[in-house]
Order: sequence, then C-alpha cells, then structure tokens
Amino acid sequence: MLLWIGFIIFIGILLSLDLGVFNRESHVISTKEALGWTTLWTAVSLLFSFFVFFAYRDQWFGLGAEMGHVLTPQSAVLKYLTGYLVELSLSVDNIFVIALIFSYFHIPRQYQHRVLFWGIVGAIIFRGFMIGAGVYLIERFSLITYVFGAILLYSAYRMLGSGHEKVDPDKNPVVNFFKRYFPIVRTIHKEHFFLKRMGKTYATPLFIALLVVETTDVMFAFDSIPAIFAITTDPFLVFSSNIFAILGLRSLFFVLVSILNRFKYLQYSLVGILAFVGVKMLLIHLVHLPEWVSFAVIVAFLGGGILFSLAVERREKMVEELKS
Repeated sequence: MLLWIGFIIFIGILLSLDLGVFNRESHVISTKEALGWTTLWTAVSLLFSFFVFFAYRDQWFGLGAEMGHVLTPQSAVLKYLTGYLVELSLSVDNIFVIALIFSYFHIPRQYQHRVLFWGIVGAIIFRGFMIGAGVYLIERFSLITYVFGAILLYSAYRMLGSGHEKVDPDKNPVVNFFKRYFPIVRTIHKEHFFLKRMGKTYATPLFIALLVVETTDVMFAFDSIPAIFAITTDPFLVFSSNIFAILGLRSLFFVLVSILNRFKYLQYSLVGILAFVGVKMLLIHLVHLPEWVSFAVIVAFLGGGILFSLAVERREKMVEELKS
C-alpha cells in the first residue's frame, strides 16, 4: 500500500509542477517547448526503469515476490519498457482524434494545454479503475485472457477497416446528458470551464471539449488496457507503464499534431501491434515468448511504419519534382 501511495504522490507532484508552476499562464505551446517537455517526460519514464530494476531485485514492498507475479529485475524492466512503448504507440491514434475535437470546438491553441492536462488527470483515475478490474478478473478467471485477446484482434480489424475514430459530439451520450441539466454558453471565456451569470453557472465549450476528450479516451482504453495485459499482469508494472505513457501524451500531442499526416502508414504499425499482442494473449497458455522478443517486435512495427512513411513521402516528392 505504501508503494502505491508513494507512486501516486510522485505523479501528483509532477502534475502540480506542470500546471501550477511551469504552465500557470495559458499560452501557445511552441514546437520547441513541446519537444523539451516530451524529452523530459521520456527521460523520467526511462529513468523510472532503474527504480523498477532495484525494486524488483531487492523485492521492495514485496515487488517481484508475489504469487503469480514472480519476476527477475531484468524481466521486470523489459516488461515495463515494452508496456510503456505499447501504450505510447497506441496513443498516436488518440492524438489524431484529440486534434479533431479541438478543431470541432474551435479551441484556441493557448487553451489546449489546459484541456489536455485535466483530460489526462481524468484518464489516470479511470484507467486506474480499469486496470484494477482487469487484474481482478485475470487472477480469478483465467479464460478472460482469451476475451482480451479477441478484443485486441477485433480492435486491429476495426482500425484497419475504418481508420481513425470519427468525432461527433452531438451523438456523445455523456455530453447529451450534461446538456439536459446544465446550461451551456457558445463562446469561450479564456481558460475557464465554467462561468457565472446572474447567479447561474454555465459550462463553456472548453468544458464540453474536455468531456469529449475524456469519453474518447475511455473508448481507446478498451484497446490499450487489454494490450498491456498481454505484456504483463503485474499490477504495478501495468499501472506505472500506462501512467507514464499518458503523462507523455500531452507534450507529444503538440509535437506530432502538425506532422502526424506525414506518417500515413503508421496506422498499419498500430494494427500490427494490436494483432501481435492479441495473438500473444490468445496463445498465452501455449507459447511463452521471452520479454525481449515482444519488445523487439513492437519496436520493429513502429520503426517500420515510420521509415516506410518517410520513404514513400520522399518518393512522392521526387516524382512531383520530375513532373514539374
């Protein structure tokens, strides 16, 4: 229990420094600033693997010694890094949808960071509940692994066939429920989610955008949470790798949103990752792949998608230059 409390306090401190100190004033996040934050979050996530190594080596708070979760420090680190990479890669599709949400609601760039910040806080809380439920089900019903595997394969098929999720807030049940009981103003009032007029509280489009971001993340979580269970069922590794991937999502959004269309074939990499972890979960009782194999396969999928996208883009530019 002390381990979980300490980890949550650590994450809370990082988030408080982010919004309360470094980003207190609403401003447009430049690509340079976003790259700096992305580098920082990535460094913190990678440095955390050292904590994982020593914690599982010396079995701090019982880590690596619990029945059903016995792990060597090397295995724990590889599972943490693989889970982190899986969750981060699956967040790329989420970034595209968030960009569509901001465009739909005409959210100014200087206020997007605030929406993303609170969206990530909500995602951390909700995913914590989902991970807890997933661990509970897996430990008590071994057949649930086949259900998770089937969900991942279906998600891969859906992503391959329909591409990115579409944004239609008018059909969002949470937004429609909220509109029934709370008045909403049509204009944005700086960074405020709510405002008062004549003693009455109104929600702003900024808050509605936050609701859509939160509910959209819930849908993506049904893909990403089963994916991490294909890597490990250790509760601490599942939660920590998931949380660090989410923390890096905000800054990564501002880095990738302007260049995401360049990686047109990255979508197929995500399909491959989902399919791989889905098959791995379906065969979990028959085939036991070493941790480094899963890590290498996922890196290969991501790297292949990025390199192939860039190669095709370069070839298309050369063809256009020859035509002109």
